[in-house]
Amino acid sequence: MFSTKFSFAIIFMACALSLQAQKKELTDDQYFKSNFKGIIQPLPSFREWTDDTHFVLVREGKAKLVDCKTGEETDYTQPAINKGSLLVKPQIVVKGNDLYERKNVEDIRLTNDDAKEMAYQLSPDGQYLAYVKNNDLYTYSFAAKKETRLTTDGSKDILNGYASWVYMEEILTRASQYRAYWWSPDSKQIAFFRADDSKVPTFTITDGSGGRNGYVETMHYPKVGDPNPEIKIGFVSPDGGTVSWAPFNEKDDQYFGLPYWRPDSKGLFVQWMNRGQDKLVIYQVDPGMVKKEIYTETQKTWIDIDDLDRVTFLQNGKGFLLLSDRTGWKQIYYHDMDGKEINPVTQGNFTVTSIDRVDEKNGFVYFVGRCRENSATRDYYRVKLNGKELTRLTFGNYMHSVKLSPEGSYLVTTYSNSGTPSKMALVDKKGKLVKELGDSKDTEFDNYNQAKTEVIRVKSDDGQYDLPMKITWPVNMQSGKKYPVLISVYGGPDAGTVWDTWQLTGKQQFMAKEGLIQVAMDHRGSGHFGKAGVNNMHRNLGYWEIKDYSAMVKWLVANGSADPTKICITGYSYGGYMACYALTYGADVFTHGMAGGSVTDWVLYDAPYTERFMDTDKENPEGYKSASVLTHTGNYKGVLQFVHGNIDENVHLQNSIQLATKLQTAKKDFEMQFYSGSRHGISGNGAAHFANLQTKFIYKYLLEKTVPAQLLR
Repeated sequence: MFSTKFSFAIIFMACALSLQAQKKELTDDQYFKSNFKGIIQPLPSFREWTDDTHFVLVREGKAKLVDCKTGEETDYTQPAINKGSLLVKPQIVVKGNDLYERKNVEDIRLTNDDAKEMAYQLSPDGQYLAYVKNNDLYTYSFAAKKETRLTTDGSKDILNGYASWVYMEEILTRASQYRAYWWSPDSKQIAFFRADDSKVPTFTITDGSGGRNGYVETMHYPKVGDPNPEIKIGFVSPDGGTVSWAPFNEKDDQYFGLPYWRPDSKGLFVQWMNRGQDKLVIYQVDPGMVKKEIYTETQKTWIDIDDLDRVTFLQNGKGFLLLSDRTGWKQIYYHDMDGKEINPVTQGNFTVTSIDRVDEKNGFVYFVGRCRENSATRDYYRVKLNGKELTRLTFGNYMHSVKLSPEGSYLVTTYSNSGTPSKMALVDKKGKLVKELGDSKDTEFDNYNQAKTEVIRVKSDDGQYDLPMKITWPVNMQSGKKYPVLISVYGGPDAGTVWDTWQLTGKQQFMAKEGLIQVAMDHRGSGHFGKAGVNNMHRNLGYWEIKDYSAMVKWLVANGSADPTKICITGYSYGGYMACYALTYGADVFTHGMAGGSVTDWVLYDAPYTERFMDTDKENPEGYKSASVLTHTGNYKGVLQFVHGNIDENVHLQNSIQLATKLQTAKKDFEMQFYSGSRHGISGNGAAHFANLQTKFIYKYLLEKTVPAQLLR
């Protein structure tokens, strides 16, 4: 006889299924055009704060002024700007290889030669334009209407103010767009990197395109253990003259990170790091080229040289804030201008992701951090400069994106989680909700049968970590039925992809209807568990990712109706490495894989990135052997598809060629596709082909049915 409790459960389930059956199914227009009108509506867009208690929202194309104290919204007209009271910087446009200043409808030519001007930037006062031409640094003076050449030794190996490829990719990052010079705040000096690539080995890239003789490209690319670019740091006036050189020995095996000008322009903070990347020294170099040590940090594993917001200066000249993860968690520290630590500003087992604002008048620091209760979300915080009165200003279990008022009295947050469509709200400085400003959930939202997405946690095999996994479940799941799994990953140190945010796309919903479990996974070194978790990956790339991913797959099989014979992993770049490694080293768990632009052996990748985590192959031969996909090809037994751009200058095509050769030698079957003219990412006409290739793979091996024509591009 059934218990009363069980009877109620049966009745509840029956009612739930009945309600589900009454809901509408999504239409082809929604699936294939992502037309979710009536289900989801756009939020208003935040434009600007006009003062500490008023801001402008745009609703349905109309600007509204919102009064924070009353919540009242009135029509808003942008006031006329008194241009005489503002610094109006020239507007620069590029035509062909030359630079122009746009004035009203007329474009005034600034440069006029065959050379291409690159990496241009206006001075802070708008009086000069700096740029690089033929690897020399130039300025144009708007007052004198004159171009000045600041350096004279630029060549194919000597780069003045223009980043060597590996510095752009791994240290200054792609956001630099190769610019390797920095204006002083008073516009009187330019600091720049002079890179000597002459000792850096060259790598040749070829392609079948380019007519009868094909296409050939060479580039300086230091692989593991190779010589790196030799860097000198120069200082020069925008009007030209003698270049002064910072007192560093460019012949040393070293790196230089992003430099920071002091707000008073009286010195440059230079980040220096050893080749092993476990010691960071910040020096101040003053106009007399005197070098003074400001800060030193060492770690047993590594320090990230590509950290672009390490230093935040106080404008009052009394000190700076420093971000460091030396305790195992990235926190904020307050230092005086001589480098002495005054106090920690934040402390604890959570990660500060960025400093948003420093209110020097009232002594507050506003920052963004991973929520201490849920690392898959971000919150907004305020803390006193002395480390006291830490306050969470955002609310709930949501991912928040915040706009703070000028004096910090209010904030506007846009927030969501995997089960809550995006909303917008006004919050006061104590974290109290003042007014809801918008909800993207529309009137028909609850009337449609949508796939459920949620973030869950799975205990790691060793019991140390609650690993995050974001899952979109199939709609109308049947008890006892097994479903194929598609896992999207990136992997790598501090590069997690699982965020508890709202997502709704037509393809996501259609694949859920087709019966696919769609998953994103993060491992212990992904950033959810601070630098302490990331440190597990030292000298050991690949191992912990597959170990933790496997634990989550086993959970899906045991608890989530996953079909253990159809576990597919997909990713690009480092994610491509993960997919290849999963199908070889992790072949007992992962049955199918789609990989793109993959590293297959870390000795083939660039020195700064690889050595940061692995040291050199001579220092860590067993680590390199274990981390190589090529070591484990004998384990391969599933179905792997891998693709590569022929002229990928980041992860070279040789990675995929060497993997193909190993598999061919072992008489293993696999799928492979190369794309002419594509670099690190499939572009042009190949992009549609690549998308179709992946869709066909999913339908052939996971869903085992014909691909709907609407899904093919």
